[in-house]
Amino acid sequence: MTVNLSAFFYLGGAMALIGSSVCFGKAVTDSMPLSLASAIRYAISLLCLLPLFWRERRDLPTLRKKDWLILILQGLTGQFLFSLFLLYGLRHLSASESGILTSTMPAVIAVLSFLFLKENISRQKATAIASVVAGIVLMNYFGAAQLDQRGANPLLGSILVFGAVIGESLFTIFSKVLTARLRPITIATVVTFFGFLPFLPFAAYEALTFDFTALSWKVWVALFLYGSLITVAPFYLYCRGLALASAGTAAVFTGVMPVSSVICAYLFLGEPFLWFHLLGMGGVLLGIACIAGESPSVDASEAASSQGMKSPLPLANENRSETSS
Repeated sequence: MTVNLSAFFYLGGAMALIGSSVCFGKAVTDSMPLSLASAIRYAISLLCLLPLFWRERRDLPTLRKKDWLILILQGLTGQFLFSLFLLYGLRHLSASESGILTSTMPAVIAVLSFLFLKENISRQKATAIASVVAGIVLMNYFGAAQLDQRGANPLLGSILVFGAVIGESLFTIFSKVLTARLRPITIATVVTFFGFLPFLPFAAYEALTFDFTALSWKVWVALFLYGSLITVAPFYLYCRGLALASAGTAAVFTGVMPVSSVICAYLFLGEPFLWFHLLGMGGVLLGIACIAGESPSVDASEAASSQGMKSPLPLANENRSETSS
């Protein structure tokens, strides 16, 4: 299997699972307070990850202060802030309109990868990103207009959802820095822990007055799947994919996430499926096709160059010096 195809499998699978989390997240947060649900979700994730982390402990490189700093920032941006902003944003903005904002994620990641990792954005990769963004924006824009859905406070909801986009985009950039040196399980475990900690005090307060006996078995099953399969597996797959591809390629595959969300919402939540959704899916597929048309060696060299060049992120340079020694 070529480098590109391996990365496609990991990145596409991760985004498809993350997109499906909309169904599980809605089922859980409709029945529980947000912080409490998030804390339990990450606690379940840690229970799944810790045995794997313990098994690999002998191969764990020494983590320095800057390693810990990047891991903490990953936990805050990609776990805590992404979940907090997105879930609160969805309370003020319709799911369709939030999709318009989340569709900007490929472009945001591409810009950040250029600024911080100095990755070149080829014409073919730029075309792929533009295709993904255009398809999903059109899908959600016309879908929202046809359903005439607006949130209670669209402006506040838009700010929160775009904050989630920034958080997840920064998470991708930080992940790209660390995948050169650390294993996916190590990153997943430590970052999940730092994503869990900020929710803990709020969750403890909410738990004091929450009636756990009122939860149905379906909610408990959804919460378990949300914390295990839907959280752990995408994290592992995404880190594996980032180790094989550039952040620009990963940006294209974030377009799979809203497509997966639409399909799962249609299948499991009974939301309508519109022909505009097919338009968005076509844009995502076209973007992936453009990326697939690039030579695997080109993407592999970009992935390597993002690890081998002098980066504005000081940790990246120090990690490379250790790897080469």
